[in-house]
Amino acid sequence: MSGFARAFSRLLATWFYCGYAPKAPGTAGSLAAIVIAWLLHVYTGVPPWGFAILALVLLGPAIWAADVTARETGLKDPQIVVVDEVVGQWIAIGGAAFGKAGMNWKAWCAAFVLFRAFDIWKPPPVRQLERIPGGAGIVLDDVMAGVYAALVLSAAGWFNLY
Repeated sequence: MSGFARAFSRLLATWFYCGYAPKAPGTAGSLAAIVIAWLLHVYTGVPPWGFAILALVLLGPAIWAADVTARETGLKDPQIVVVDEVVGQWIAIGGAAFGKAGMNWKAWCAAFVLFRAFDIWKPPPVRQLERIPGGAGIVLDDVMAGVYAALVLSAAGWFNLY
């Protein structure tokens, strides 16, 4: 693999170096995903469902970058890899598309908290997906945590809870 490809995979895997945060790099990656999503929503009008599409677009490159970084570090799931949190967080934001309230500050906060909760708790099948080898296992557990968060956010929005 070329030096450029290796450097690009590390840049993507760490989500532009957020993964090097000294404490809670996963939370730093999720927070970066929320900030970028908010900026895209406010300044370009990307709707909540648009972030689910962006997550799907990022899925393949995220798995590749996570896999390369895992092999280079010799770790199954290196803490510096946070692109998986970005994918999961954006899926969680997509859940607001089905709520009646749309995107207000409560929806942004709920998407963040719900995704982090499911990512840390890892209810089935999140933990089982984490066992898949390589970059797929690193990313797919966060995809499922994002799906759970999106479902809860969607239901909460439907019942006007935010």
